[in-house]
Amino acid sequence: MIVKPTVENLASAAKQAGKKGPPPVHLWNPPFCGDLDMRIARDGTWFYLGTPIGRPGLVKLFSSILRKDGEEYFLVTPVEKVGITVEDAPFLAQDFETEGADKEQNITFFTHVGDAATAGPDHPIRVARDSETGEPSPYVTIRANLEALIDRKSFYRLVDIGSHAPHKGQSWFGLWSGGGFFPIIPSAELR
Repeated sequence: MIVKPTVENLASAAKQAGKKGPPPVHLWNPPFCGDLDMRIARDGTWFYLGTPIGRPGLVKLFSSILRKDGEEYFLVTPVEKVGITVEDAPFLAQDFETEGADKEQNITFFTHVGDAATAGPDHPIRVARDSETGEPSPYVTIRANLEALIDRKSFYRLVDIGSHAPHKGQSWFGLWSGGGFFPIIPSAELR
């Protein structure tokens, strides 16, 4: 039996699944039920039928059942899987805290939906650069193959705590966190 995907069904299933902690979306393999007219904009705003979802609790609930398979994004429950559109990254990292310094530093990011992740091997930081403008787009993995775009003000603060270190045979400017070094830009390009 294929269930017709509705926002109400998804919200109800997410509430039930999340009663004892984060829903185990990685364990669920329901049938694909089609695409839903839901979109996550680059700034982290969720839209349904072209209208922003104004209830933060509902956005947080939907974000808890979000999964990325390959390059596509889905809302997944035990009984249905629906495709949604994500313009860039599904989350926005709006702030961070640091603990320690230099190689002993830990950077913990906080998203607009209440997730927290400390950058390290399981939560790497990466910076993509626009091929035409060179403008950086920084990301951190939040959970299970899902990234957050690091907002501009946070990225500027990160640059203030960055340092130079060897990476792949040359000097790079980047960030230490969780025992790892995350390169941002070759040091030579900063001169």
